[in-house]
Amino acid sequence: MLELLRFTPRIWFFWGFLGCVFLLGMGAYFQFVDGLEPCPLCISQRIGILLTGLCFLAAAIHNPQARGIKIYSIAGAVLALCGGAVSARHVWIQHLPPDKVPECGPGLEYVFQNFPLSATIKLMLNGSGDCAEVNWQFLGFSMPAWTLLAFLLLATLSLLQIWNTDKETT
Repeated sequence: MLELLRFTPRIWFFWGFLGCVFLLGMGAYFQFVDGLEPCPLCISQRIGILLTGLCFLAAAIHNPQARGIKIYSIAGAVLALCGGAVSARHVWIQHLPPDKVPECGPGLEYVFQNFPLSATIKLMLNGSGDCAEVNWQFLGFSMPAWTLLAFLLLATLSLLQIWNTDKETT
């Protein structure tokens, strides 16, 4: 009976995927219902959540043996930590003194249409003055701070599956 209640890596990866779906759903809610327009770093973080979620979904569907679980675990953690790095930069920009904040650039849609892909990617990863605005807080933390915490939790969840494979009889 207890064996049926044990969470396998497949189940944990699926929970991680659902967590990513929840995060993307919250981003859509804040954008389309509350009217908060995402800045370039917000879009980059959403891409990080999407990629991490797709890795988790692939792991859950594939249901690999121990070696494959380790590969998915490392890939999921790397993707989550890359997204976390973008979140950390966003939090850092939000805490800069007003005179050190980067200038606001053209809108992301304009950049996509009129600049080369390299310039668009640079803007999405470096951020702009728009990224310094704090439009929402919960318990004193901004949205990028909560997203950073989520990325760290996703990376931890992913890496813990390496040790979860030791219990497998594969």
